[in-house]
Amino acid sequence: MCHPAHRERSERLEGRLRACHSAIPVGLTHAMMDAIREFLFPPQCANCEAFGTGLCDECVPRTVPPVKIALPTLRVRAVGAYDGALRRAVLALKDGRRDVAAALGERLAALIPADAIVIPVPTTAVRRRMRGFDGGVLLARIAAHCAGAHVLEALSLSAADTQRGRNRTARLAAHGRFRCVTDALAGARVLLLDDVVTTGATLEDCATALRAAGAIAPQAVTVAAVTNSSQARQASV
Repeated sequence: MCHPAHRERSERLEGRLRACHSAIPVGLTHAMMDAIREFLFPPQCANCEAFGTGLCDECVPRTVPPVKIALPTLRVRAVGAYDGALRRAVLALKDGRRDVAAALGERLAALIPADAIVIPVPTTAVRRRMRGFDGGVLLARIAAHCAGAHVLEALSLSAADTQRGRNRTARLAAHGRFRCVTDALAGARVLLLDDVVTTGATLEDCATALRAAGAIAPQAVTVAAVTNSSQARQASV
């Protein structure tokens, strides 16, 4: 998990850079912020803290087969189970670690076909403000870029709530939380993307919204999958 002092310094730096935004071209501003952030806070493994990447191959090997989950209407593939190093990486992502997002996005790319239309599951506005970015969207952009796929932000979270902290019963009861914000998906085959699949309720809810807009949504990919009750308790915290 990102150290509080690390995150606080990063937020102060980004705030100062944003204050100069009007004097610098937008593209250059983003490039400068990324370069300065990486220089001051180089990528560091979320598990073993080795420098060089947000999640090293020693902690989560890329050769491990994906976890497969069958939901009522979706087939889901995940990089791994929500446990150990991968769980710590997901928590670091939720804490705003962009270096971890890059490492996880690269791993997700192996599960995404070239030219796929990737639809990220959006997070709440509150969490976007806390992290400085939408984790699902950032993961999708990185993964799609590496896989040669396309990202379409087609979903909007219509309710202000979140699944985090809910037990299994409450998660399964939540529905109608998403809506499709485009009419350009009729007949299109899409691939949902999220960070963690727990009960599958969120992914199924998103798939329902996409199908109502005419999309074909048979599959999803996630960073991690909850595969037992112990992991489910960890995911609800």
